[in-house]
Amino acid sequence: MAKHEADLRGKHVGLTAAQKRAQTKKPQNFKTPAIVHSIADALVIKDWDLFFVVDREGNVPLKEGHGFGLYYHDCRYLRGYELKIDGQQAQVLASATRGGFKGRFELTNSNIQLEDGTLVDKETIAISWSRLLRGDNLTLNDEIMFMNSGDDSIVLPVTLSFRAEFEDVFNVRGLHKQPDGNHAPPRWEGDVLGFSYKGADGLFRSTAIHFEPAPVRRMDRSAHFHLELPPGEAVKLYVSLWIAESPERDEAMPRARREPNLEQVETKLHQASDTWLDQRTEVKTPSLLLERVMDRCLVDLHVLRSRLGEYEYFAAGIPWYGTLFGRDSLVTAYQTLAFDSGLAEQTLRLLAQYQGRKVNDWQDEEPGKILHEMRVGELARLDAIPFGPYYGSVDSTPLFILLVAEHAAWCGDMSLFRELKKNIEAALGWIDNFGDPHDWGYVTYQKKSSSGLDNQGWKDSGDAIVNADGSLAEPPIALVEVQGYVYMAKLRIADLYERDGDTRQAARLRAEAKALKERFNQDFWLEDLGCYALALQKDKRPCAVVASNMGQALWTGIIDHKRARAVADHLFAEPMYSGWGVRTLSGDARRYNPIGYHLGTVWPHDNSLIAMGLRAYGFEDKVLAIFQGIFEAATHFDQFRMPELFSGFRADQFGEPVRYPVACHPQAWAAGALPLLMRNLLGLVPDAFAKRLRIVRPILPDYVNHLHVRRLRVGGACVDLLYRRRDGGLQVTVTHQEGELKVDVED
Repeated sequence: MAKHEADLRGKHVGLTAAQKRAQTKKPQNFKTPAIVHSIADALVIKDWDLFFVVDREGNVPLKEGHGFGLYYHDCRYLRGYELKIDGQQAQVLASATRGGFKGRFELTNSNIQLEDGTLVDKETIAISWSRLLRGDNLTLNDEIMFMNSGDDSIVLPVTLSFRAEFEDVFNVRGLHKQPDGNHAPPRWEGDVLGFSYKGADGLFRSTAIHFEPAPVRRMDRSAHFHLELPPGEAVKLYVSLWIAESPERDEAMPRARREPNLEQVETKLHQASDTWLDQRTEVKTPSLLLERVMDRCLVDLHVLRSRLGEYEYFAAGIPWYGTLFGRDSLVTAYQTLAFDSGLAEQTLRLLAQYQGRKVNDWQDEEPGKILHEMRVGELARLDAIPFGPYYGSVDSTPLFILLVAEHAAWCGDMSLFRELKKNIEAALGWIDNFGDPHDWGYVTYQKKSSSGLDNQGWKDSGDAIVNADGSLAEPPIALVEVQGYVYMAKLRIADLYERDGDTRQAARLRAEAKALKERFNQDFWLEDLGCYALALQKDKRPCAVVASNMGQALWTGIIDHKRARAVADHLFAEPMYSGWGVRTLSGDARRYNPIGYHLGTVWPHDNSLIAMGLRAYGFEDKVLAIFQGIFEAATHFDQFRMPELFSGFRADQFGEPVRYPVACHPQAWAAGALPLLMRNLLGLVPDAFAKRLRIVRPILPDYVNHLHVRRLRVGGACVDLLYRRRDGGLQVTVTHQEGELKVDVED
């Protein structure tokens, strides 16, 4: 993706012909949940920018209307891959991922009758399907072992069938029709089955599949094998799938082959994963379950690492949001600062590269604005959708500023602030000017692109921001939590300006934050409800509903202390608290829906930020309740993987959280939720410039009597901490330290 070619600050850019055509179509809500069958039970394998979503049997269904497949650069390169034995699906026994990049499936046969009349009883054939994904050379390597446990020799008929249609991810989700490119017919070249496509964007995309041994029969989209299985013996079938994209046809069709030394490749991938995890902060407890859940969070974060140019970042979520997001990537980097500050630094530099430089209505771009989402697929390259990149996010910009300040607090280094100072000043300029075009004194949004997002806060589905009567809010809209982001960002970045010697700018920012807090607590407070409005809308009318957003405002410190108790009580009243977590919208609201994307579901990341706010205002009991609810929910999900969201049904209704059918998993800020909740429980408050770590009112769940934190980095120091219950409280001891750091425990 090319960088901005010139600084067109303040100039308005006209629409291209393709953009004008798209503007005439019915507006699409691109954040609507995917229009596909459930992927709640999908198994996801990912390595860098390549990811594979399959069902529990290891298959990608050949039928229509699903989100399974092999994806790269917003394109589904493989949309069907099925294994059948004598025309029947194998029966799954177990399936799991390891290290994120490898999947393993244990299958067996149903009762089958072969062409010669031989009966093969069910569970006679053991099938071990191992698949290794490599993002560096864009390959999927499958090893399928068939083991005959019977007493007789068997000639087993096996069929592998494929589909590859090279759909843009927006087309997969049913959100935008893909233009007609040129699909070449499937073709066989020796033992290689090839699919290729020339997109309307001029790129050639291809999928090539190699088989070993060679199939006995080749059909248009399938390979047939007769595997001779003596009793007690096994046969292996190798399938190597290679994908490519290129402006040149010849370069786009890779020469598929069986990759040698797969065991060595797998060993190196595991070593790289283990090294990455060993460099992160580690939490050890006597609770094996808690350790496994925390480990899964960190493994998922490792899996979600992606690259754009020279920088790494956390992709938002698989399969729908496997790309750079402003808000999601920033929040995840914030959540994980206590575990790893390096991704925050790279994320900030990457987003700074794409900071808005001009007024471009099609992409909702404005000078100083931080992007919402970066897409690189066919539709984005054609400008048929405004996502290459898209700037329709009202909160990415203050979150960018906030993360710069938080990163500095952990690292004790001004170099990143100085490097990004022009970007920070541009972001502050956007907040004060383009962010407040109606002079309300608040950052508001109102989309300009007819193909953009109607709502531009974190609750960005089209029906997320509602009134008490169920009607949708009318723009312009000022969200309650966004004003808190601005308040917190200005206060925190003011400290860095002062440290850098610019006391005038620091004083101005603090004064603006103070004035904002005063206005906010007058305009957003709803006396009759005893809480804060979800938002202000057209004519500054409040959206008078109880929603989780005000909990995030608690995190920022913009809430008056005298009203914090009322906010906390609302969040934990039965209509808002499900037992698993705080719902996005009150159960008493007209538009409440326990399976509505932002209308009553539970989002782990939302709860993690709310818990930070509850701790700041002294509600430790509620902090523990959120931690316990989110942690227990995680234990019910497969492999303890926390999904993007789950349904808002009460915990006592089903005894386990109800899955949201098309939630992303893994998902970045969901994986970051428990690490942030753990940091919150442990009371970690860094002050790296003073070479100091404050541990403020630490708390632990009742079932954890001691806990060991290892390799916690603050500035240039690294420290191990032991938390232990003593005399009715918690004792914190430094067990190992490298570098200068003062650890202060505050009760």
